[in-house]
Amino acid sequence: MPNHVHVLLRPEAPLPAITRWLKGSTARQANLLLGQTGSAFWQDESFDHRVRDEMELDRIAAYVERNPVSARLAANPQDWPWSSARLAGESACPTL
Repeated sequence: MPNHVHVLLRPEAPLPAITRWLKGSTARQANLLLGQTGSAFWQDESFDHRVRDEMELDRIAAYVERNPVSARLAANPQDWPWSSARLAGESACPTL
C-alpha cells in the first residue's frame, strides 16, 4: 500500500523489538532511496493485534490480501506486486 504496511507474522521475539527493528531498518533504506535525512519516515504509532485462532488468521490474511483491491490499486490480490497472494502464486490464505 502506498501509505501503510500490513505485516502478518508469528513472532519469536518480543513485539516491541520486532517493530523497532522493522521500522528502523526499513526507514534507513527508504530514506537512502529518497535522499532524505533527519526526518521521521514512519509514524510513532502502530496497530498490533493478537491472532487467537486459525479462523481469525485466515480472516486477517484475506483482509490484508484484498486491501489493494479495496483501495482500487489492483484488480485482484495476485495483481499487487508485494502481495503474499502474488508471491505464493495463489492466495496464502486457504479460504481465498
